[in-house]
Amino acid sequence: MTSPDDYDHKGQLRLPVTFWIILLLQARTWLLFVMAGASRQQGSQLLELFYPDTRSFWIGMASGVPAAIGLLLTGYRQRLPRLWQSWRWVLCLDLLAMLLLQGLTLWCGDEAFSPLVLLFVLFDLLALGYVLFSQRLRHCFDRKLNGAE
Repeated sequence: MTSPDDYDHKGQLRLPVTFWIILLLQARTWLLFVMAGASRQQGSQLLELFYPDTRSFWIGMASGVPAAIGLLLTGYRQRLPRLWQSWRWVLCLDLLAMLLLQGLTLWCGDEAFSPLVLLFVLFDLLALGYVLFSQRLRHCFDRKLNGAE
């Protein structure tokens, strides 16, 4: 059940804080890249610490693109309602792809990073469950309930 406080001044249902955290979780490689750029001298060392293999860095950058676009789309929910409505499913597919990649990494991969990968698998699994089953988030993506029509 929503209250009037759940809506912003445009009449849109406010996005839950958990959704913002999920977007940042999905765009974690982008965040690390920005942090590495901000700390110029230790930037390359920071990237090498988390991504010793450059291929995994680029995979992380590619898998973070839907979340980065999702962050931008939050401001255009009324202007691009069909795109916004479909973006929930794009985020679900991206989370599913990230889970599959991390599962493949655990199955074939490096033993040194397995606890970190397991942690991200857990977070991504929780995020996927939230995006799929949260009624409040579903209402935020619904055009009729979000003030777009």
